[in-house]
Amino acid sequence: MKHRLLISAISFFMLFAQNLYAQAVLRGKIIDDQNLSLPGANVVLEGTNKGSVTNQLGDYVILGVPAGSYNLIVSYLGYNTVTKEISIQDGQTLDLRFEMSPGTIDGVEFIVFGDRLKGQARALNQQKTNSNITNIVAADQIGRFPDANIGDAMKRIPGITMQNDQGEARDIIIRGMSPELNSVMINGERVPSAEGDNRRIQMDLIPADMIQTIEVNKSVLPDMDADAIGGAVNLVTRKAPNGLRVSGTAASGVNFLSNKPIWTGGLIIGDRIANDKLGIIFSGSYNNHNFGSDNYEARWVQTENPNHPVVVDRFDLRKYNVQRVRRSTTLALDYDINKNHSIVLNAMYNWRDDWENRWRMRVDRLDRPFNDGNFTELQNDVFQLRGRASVQTKGGIDNDRVRNTRLEDQRVINTTLSGSHLFDKLKMTWNATYAKASEDRPNERYITHRGNADMVLDIRDPFKVLTTFANQESELGLGLNEIYESNNNTYEEDFNAKLDFGLPYASNKGFLKFGGRLRSKFKQRTDSYDVYEPLGDLGSNGNDLGDLPFSFQNDRVFLNGPQYVPGRFVDREFLGGLDLKNPNLFEFEDAVAEYITGNYQASETITGGYVMTDYQFNPKLSAIFGLRLENTNLEYRGFEFDEDEEIFNQSATVSDNYTNVMPGAHFKYDISDNQILRFAWANTLARPNYFDLVPYAIFSPDNQTLVRGNPNLVPTTSMNFDLMFENYFKSVGVFTLGGFYKDVNNFIYQRTEFNVIDPDFGELIQRSKPENGGTANVYGFETSIQRQFDFLPGIWKGLGMFLNYTFTDSRTTGIEGRDNEDLKLPGTARNMFNASLSFETAKIVLRASLNHASGYIDEIGGSSFDDAFYDRQTFLDVNASYAFTPNWRVFFEVNNLTNQPLRYYQGIRSRTQQEEYYNVRINFGVKFDLFN
Repeated sequence: MKHRLLISAISFFMLFAQNLYAQAVLRGKIIDDQNLSLPGANVVLEGTNKGSVTNQLGDYVILGVPAGSYNLIVSYLGYNTVTKEISIQDGQTLDLRFEMSPGTIDGVEFIVFGDRLKGQARALNQQKTNSNITNIVAADQIGRFPDANIGDAMKRIPGITMQNDQGEARDIIIRGMSPELNSVMINGERVPSAEGDNRRIQMDLIPADMIQTIEVNKSVLPDMDADAIGGAVNLVTRKAPNGLRVSGTAASGVNFLSNKPIWTGGLIIGDRIANDKLGIIFSGSYNNHNFGSDNYEARWVQTENPNHPVVVDRFDLRKYNVQRVRRSTTLALDYDINKNHSIVLNAMYNWRDDWENRWRMRVDRLDRPFNDGNFTELQNDVFQLRGRASVQTKGGIDNDRVRNTRLEDQRVINTTLSGSHLFDKLKMTWNATYAKASEDRPNERYITHRGNADMVLDIRDPFKVLTTFANQESELGLGLNEIYESNNNTYEEDFNAKLDFGLPYASNKGFLKFGGRLRSKFKQRTDSYDVYEPLGDLGSNGNDLGDLPFSFQNDRVFLNGPQYVPGRFVDREFLGGLDLKNPNLFEFEDAVAEYITGNYQASETITGGYVMTDYQFNPKLSAIFGLRLENTNLEYRGFEFDEDEEIFNQSATVSDNYTNVMPGAHFKYDISDNQILRFAWANTLARPNYFDLVPYAIFSPDNQTLVRGNPNLVPTTSMNFDLMFENYFKSVGVFTLGGFYKDVNNFIYQRTEFNVIDPDFGELIQRSKPENGGTANVYGFETSIQRQFDFLPGIWKGLGMFLNYTFTDSRTTGIEGRDNEDLKLPGTARNMFNASLSFETAKIVLRASLNHASGYIDEIGGSSFDDAFYDRQTFLDVNASYAFTPNWRVFFEVNNLTNQPLRYYQGIRSRTQQEEYYNVRINFGVKFDLFN
């Protein structure tokens, strides 16, 4: 029935289009002096309200042009304006191509368009001509920063901070909105998540050199998906050039933590063939990085001892060695059927393998001696006491694929077929996308030795807590606790389709747009957990740690401090070589209780429709008014534990259906040709994480922890207001200043409580559950400036600066048990700052870049003592390049000169919860760009 209605609607509009008054169509392409397309160019018929803006391919279309003679004006920031007299007839489609040249001031050329400001000019022209509030970064601009993945490039955009994982930017926070409250798209369509339990998109999966443009929409239009409270990020892949173009990168480097090489390569080939009707571009990227991290973690608790009311209850010392191989390919084809009809195919494939080994020493239950008085204080805040110690090796099976490591295989594929069609005045666009993301972790192995031992706990400096064995040799006597092998697989499959129509009206003062979309999603996680008990001795004398082949993991001095020494661990090759499937050697148990409640299936169907009008009130003022409706139909199926029957219930199902109505209005006022004032009012939402809705309960009797789902969660909604002033410089620069306010309802937070009693599971050390809060008010302002010092004499014109600052604050209500406290919305970084100073000539580029974000609350606990905070971070990167010919360039880059750790703290900043270091890395290589 739905398909028949869709076919009928399309037929109606096509018949309607054929009966429209046959006015003319003006279309064409805008390029530069290197035959490169110029997106964001303004194309206007002088003396009329008719105009257009070029798309990513540099194409423009002006509909409904009455017959007559006109002056056509093409303008582009940083280029000389072009004016051409034209004549056009009724029913005619006139195709005009323009080549623009670099601009001048008083006859002096101020732009060197080899490599210099080309990317910045393209980005700013798109930002200037967009209807909504955006930040645009183009490929040439991305390439000037030493960023390996697209997340590292994004952290330099105003209002954006990134959460790091393994030393790379992974999760995006926009204007204080956590990753789940933002959307990420490739070529306008949503990217599925490779992670098992949330909607976060792994930005470190996508290499920076695969993307042509980053578009950050901070106010979403009615024709855009509404699940973007913080903002919507659109990653635009490369488009076919207007002639043969071959470019590439070859580089190597070293990571100073692992002291192992980094290998990087990339190739881009594009051309137009078949009488310029068919455009094709292929790009490939490869990065092989051996790195690691030095980590310790602590959990703070309150005791019954008045002399020592706060102590560390659990301490982890962790060492990671990782090899990350990132591969990416893109293919884009665009075909002009005729002047009014074209189709485009975009495909992108990202594949990242992480081979990881982790060695962990853990001591827990350290609070018990303080409660019963069984400890010795060696000196102030240094104690000897009994604790439960364990050492664990994480690895994998010994085969050619897993290689004695924990392999995490993440893949994302996006394929979109789209079309653009003109039927006289009526414009129709459509697209269909298939996308799939997966994460596979096969044959992951762990071996743990555990026992009670005398320990020394040092909390003199809560920034640098430490727990060590009182007698290091006692580590050898730890008994075998568990050997297990797990297999974990998650995949998400999406099908998206969209159909849009556009029609000018009111003598072309207005443009009516309407359409609909379908998003169908299926996500599944399937884990297993098998425990193996040896039937005999694994070592020569038994199964204690000292009886088995072990290795000292002390080959490097920990960046956290030389006092942190990992010690002995079972050798990873020994673990990988165990013949666990041999029934004569091992007894097998399918430990269902350890994994089954983490398995689930989710089906989600979103249907939406919108209507909007873009109206030009006068030459300076335009506005967009619109309404969007989205219906969500979902069904989640998981497992829950039935305490009465002591079985796992496989029919734990959640289903829901709801509709959101979201109006919006956007105003744009052109104070002058290069000064713009914008105002936006938009309504958006964020749906709960997939796994959060599953009615599960994951209970660990060993650690006395419980994590529950919450099928009663409802979507978060937000009413958003934005005001932005933009001043563009003719010398390719911009100054912006604006403010924003978000009225958020039913925000979702992770509530973590310590030392609680659960009605189903009894006394617990820790209990976590996602909850809906009440309201949150998020507000702030942002300002930025990009400017070349073209007013300076001589060579100093090559100096340039890039600065931006964002202030964000928030207030919340409705957090259970904490209504009287001034709690911030999790993810709200109060201060974010980027600074870059550059010097560029036709051959040399030198740049130093600083990125800073202040700390923010990450998880809300049962009290302020239990709150978890993500600590402030500051990164300093430098890079340089030299073009020894117009087509060949060598480069050098250094990342993380500040050796910035990932750090969490509990309650107050001095109580470290996690501290992880990654050290500095360098890269050097050559880039080439050959074109006609």
